[in-house]
Amino acid sequence: MKLKFKKSWSLFALLFITVLSSCSKNNVADPNPTMVTGKKTLKTVSNASFGTVITDGDGRTLYFFSLDANGTSACTGGCETAWPVFLAEDLSNVPGLNATDVSTITRADGKKQTTYKGWPLYYYAGDVAPLDIKGDASGGTWFVAKPDYSVMLASTQLVGNDGKNYLENAKVGDGITQYLTDASGRTLYAFAPDTYNVNTYTKADLSNNSTWPIYESDVLNVPSVLSKNVFIQITAVGKKQLTYKGHPLYYFGPDAKRGDTKGVSVPSPGVWPILTKSTIALNL
Repeated sequence: MKLKFKKSWSLFALLFITVLSSCSKNNVADPNPTMVTGKKTLKTVSNASFGTVITDGDGRTLYFFSLDANGTSACTGGCETAWPVFLAEDLSNVPGLNATDVSTITRADGKKQTTYKGWPLYYYAGDVAPLDIKGDASGGTWFVAKPDYSVMLASTQLVGNDGKNYLENAKVGDGITQYLTDASGRTLYAFAPDTYNVNTYTKADLSNNSTWPIYESDVLNVPSVLSKNVFIQITAVGKKQLTYKGHPLYYFGPDAKRGDTKGVSVPSPGVWPILTKSTIALNL
């Protein structure tokens, strides 16, 4: 009996040492693989319907919210249930994206959130599998995140340079207006005297371009609720200028930050209107 016990114990010890040795070798060859591959990051993915879109590292689609016009998150409380906040854990490598366009903000609730070109990024709870894009155009305010929008849509209260609140029709009033911005959320304007695809404002010597700078952009991509066909690139005083429904597009110099809409009251309401989905096209 003693002999059999000794043999069994020796066999058990040998097996234990073999397993321990095997584990040690595996740890040396692949140290903590879960931590290395499991970190949330960003990348771009090609989609047949939407073109190039921004996803997390696992291919889950990310979105912009038009109410985040000023670069802070307007999606709080119950909104986060449907649109969970995205926070990247590793931004050392972001394939297909310019790293300088990626940043992190601290929300009013203290949570951190990753942004792209100043737009906070979100998931959509209805996207079950990687590459699902079921949240685009939801409520007319949520749009799939893309790296190459020519214009975006922002939704906020218009506030003129005179400090008064304005509506889409250039009248004083309180209410949210959805309007065109550049890809980084800076407000775009039209000049009322312009004619179809003709810039009548900018002087040949560009001496007034700093006040109402020409919006220089190629025709790339636009939010899905807009038609790409109504955007054209013209040449104005030697610069490439994007137009929308025949309206040449401009910035207002004193709009110091994204979300500013000071130009709507300068020099009087209606001279430099913002542009919306319902903006009337200029005639040829």
